Amino acid sequence: MGLFEMMQQMLADSGLSWLAMDERQLVFLLATPVFIAVFAWEYLKIRHNPTLVDGREAIRNFALGAGYQTTELLFAGLIAFPVYALAYHHRLLDIPLNLFTALALWLLADFCFYWMHRSSHRVRWLWAAHVTHHSSERMNFSTAMRQNATNIFNGGWLFYVPLALIGFNPVWIGVCYALSLVYQFFIHTTLVDRLHPVIEYLFNTPNHHRVHHARNPGYIDTNYGGVFIIFDRLFGSFTHERADQPIEYGITRPPEHNNRLWMHWLHEYRDLARDMRQPGPLRQRLAHLWRPPEWERGDD
Repeated sequence: MGLFEMMQQMLADSGLSWLAMDERQLVFLLATPVFIAVFAWEYLKIRHNPTLVDGREAIRNFALGAGYQTTELLFAGLIAFPVYALAYHHRLLDIPLNLFTALALWLLADFCFYWMHRSSHRVRWLWAAHVTHHSSERMNFSTAMRQNATNIFNGGWLFYVPLALIGFNPVWIGVCYALSLVYQFFIHTTLVDRLHPVIEYLFNTPNHHRVHHARNPGYIDTNYGGVFIIFDRLFGSFTHERADQPIEYGITRPPEHNNRLWMHWLHEYRDLARDMRQPGPLRQRLAHLWRPPEWERGDD
């Protein structure tokens, strides 16, 4: 069976063959009017506080999100889709879609998201794309839309391929991923305080995610969860917000031209290339790709 036939079979097996090749973007497209309406409501409440929202930045945030969606639509079917189809063709199990398997996939997809997200903070090549999401010094619903147009080329989607190899149809995986990101839109706000302790213990909440977006030394690189926060608790990356340490949003090395979309997308790639060009053994120069963003030669 050729690769194209594998891709067609994968769509047919999903029971959702009417979906476009990148079903995630269909979910985002349907959710976008809701995102805009919810942000408009939030904007009316916080518009007089420039530390919480800036109208021009919010428009830029939605433009960054549109750039991300465009490249995903144009290239996901060419880059990621064939890899998932190949993995699914060689799957270990034939897993039917029912309530139990859907819940299992939801949990497993969030597990994959946790490690993808954690790696996106600790592997510089992945951070070069993810940094766009963190570079705002404000936290509001429009911040969730700050995405990098290079994400599809960066390889973060590879973290979900084992699910296809196990036997979960990649179309279902894509739907789970998209619904997870829809959920995460609603945790990018300062208007919601702590929720019920049980919810705070199990789920990623606005309170937990505000900490994740902080650049304070005590908060940085914590709370990576998508829908659930339990994986952070299991793997030692969870932390609470502390009353003696107010959150400072943003990144430690912000781009010098905040009003240029291309700068938000490419500034960390530029800095990465600059560091790799510095004289030294080839292995040390290449190490900048997989080392943490703050790593410098001689730190070992």
